This record gives sequence, structure tokens and C-alpha cells, in this order.
Amino acid sequence: MLNKQAASCAVTLCIAAGTFCASGSASAEYPEKPVTLVVPFVAGGPSDKIARDVAEAMRKTLGQTVVVENTAGAGGTIGTARVARAAPDGYTLLVHHIGLATAPSLYKKLGYKTADLEFLGLVNEAPSTLIGRPSLPPNALPDLRKFIAENGGKLNLANAGVGSASHLCGLMLQSAFKSNMTFVPYKGTAPAMSDIMGGQVDLMCEQATNSTPQIEAKKVKAYGVTSAQRSPVPALASIPTLNEAGLTGFNFTVWHGLYAPRGTPPAVLAKINTALRAALKDPALIQREEALGVMVVGDDRLSPAGHKKFFEGEASRWSKIIQDAGIQPE
Repeated sequence: MLNKQAASCAVTLCIAAGTFCASGSASAEYPEKPVTLVVPFVAGGPSDKIARDVAEAMRKTLGQTVVVENTAGAGGTIGTARVARAAPDGYTLLVHHIGLATAPSLYKKLGYKTADLEFLGLVNEAPSTLIGRPSLPPNALPDLRKFIAENGGKLNLANAGVGSASHLCGLMLQSAFKSNMTFVPYKGTAPAMSDIMGGQVDLMCEQATNSTPQIEAKKVKAYGVTSAQRSPVPALASIPTLNEAGLTGFNFTVWHGLYAPRGTPPAVLAKINTALRAALKDPALIQREEALGVMVVGDDRLSPAGHKKFFEGEASRWSKIIQDAGIQPE
């Protein structure tokens, strides 16, 4: 009994310090079978690509297959609810992006609460890019701003659905341009990207993960990256930020985090966090992410406490942005 009490106390101290520590038989046994990593968006999109990279890298540490499953719908809320209701045993995890922080402001009924999830660490952070159809007349942001001012009501802005990163970025862009554009929601990133390359829609603010290959292939026009500083990634380094190109103060990045159902044993959470940390140091993963304009996280946000603090700040910031945009929860 004394040994069990000591182990419990050690876990409690670790959680209080904002970290996870492994102790007890659960850590010795987990994982005994494949782990499912739920992506709440369609296959082929930026979140799916990132999740598959992380799953492969985490497999090396966990010693078990990490299977990626796409449970798309309702801006990522269906897949999130699936994980929130899953058994808290470490075998069902979630990779979600910035949309997890904005969902409470966009939806009246979510089917879950943020408190239903355990924070495991931030995975990466990346700018988006403002891109246009190949035949759009402007070639640079100053010309695009003038074009939007003259044709704003006639232009459309594609996104991957309400609550998606492209939708959120679109809200910021519309405010920055001070001109209303028609929002065109799609069921995922792939069909939206296909239509902008084909000239069916005018503009899109898309995650670098998905837009970088199209920019390099000159299948779309690139007007700027959305982060405060230029991307250090070679493929995007020559593209100016929207801030330096005239949209003063514009700063939008897409981040992904890893989550587990609330109540998952601390020792299991510790193993998952350890596997995530090892994955984000994997040279192959880093190379793949950087090639897509994405930077892996290596700071305190990789800790559960740091991840949670960052998340809460983002949720507060976006609550105001969405409210100011006049968007009512659906």
C-alpha cells in the first residue's frame, strides 16, 4: 500500500509542475495494441498530412502502429467529440488545429467540452498563404488591395468550411481589407484548392502545408504569408508577409496540438508526451514539415502546461475576433 501511495504522490507532483511522469504498471504495459490518431478533417488536407507524419514518427518510440483515422464534419467538431467520448486509455488520440480554440465561439452545440480533453503538447506552427487563381489580374498585394477595393463585392474567398483555418484566416483578411467578399465554403481543403487552381474561385487563405507545392508549381498566385515574420523555409522565404506588404499588424498562424480523453492515466499520458517529443526531434519528420513551410515546436508549448496556457490565450483572442465579425454561433 505504501508503494502505491508513493507512486500516486509522485504523479500528483508531476501534474502540479505541468509535466507528466511515468509510474505504475500502466506505463509498463502501454501500448499493448495499435493506437488510433483521429483527424477531424478529410484525408489529404493539411491536418491529415501532419498527423500521418507524426503518427509514423511516434510509432518508433511507442513500438506500436499509430493508425490515422479521418472523422470529418462540422468544422472538426464530430471527430473531436468522438475522442472526447472515447475510453480514456491512451488508444484514441486527437490531432486538431486552431479550430479547437475557436469552436466554442462558432457553435452553440459541440457535443463535447474542451475540459473533456487532456493537453499533450503543441505539435507545430505555420503561416498560411494568401493565394489567388492563376488568371487573377493583380500580381502583388498592393495591386490586389486596389483590385479588392474596386471589386470587393464581386470577388469570392474560398475556405474549407466553417471553423476551418482557411475560414478563420478569411475573417481576418476581410477585416484587414475593409471590404466584404463572398465566402465560398467547401467540404474540405482539397476541393477548394482544386477550384482555385481551376479558376472557379478568386482567392483563398490556405495553410502552407497545402499551398506551398502549388505555389512552387506556379499553379496559383502567392500574395503573401500570414505570419508576422517571413518564413525561414526556403520555399516561402522570398514571399513577403502580409504585414510588410501593407496589411499592418496582420498575424495569423495555424498550429496543431495533440490531445487525449480526459481521465487518461497520467503514466499513459507521460508515455504519449515522451513519444511526441521524440517525434518532433526526428530529422525525417522535420525535413518533411519544413519542406511544406511548417516549423515543429521545440519550446515550452510542447509541455502539457505550456500547451494549455497557449490554447487558452488563443481561445480568448479568437472569441473577440469572431464576435467583432458579427458571426453568430450556429
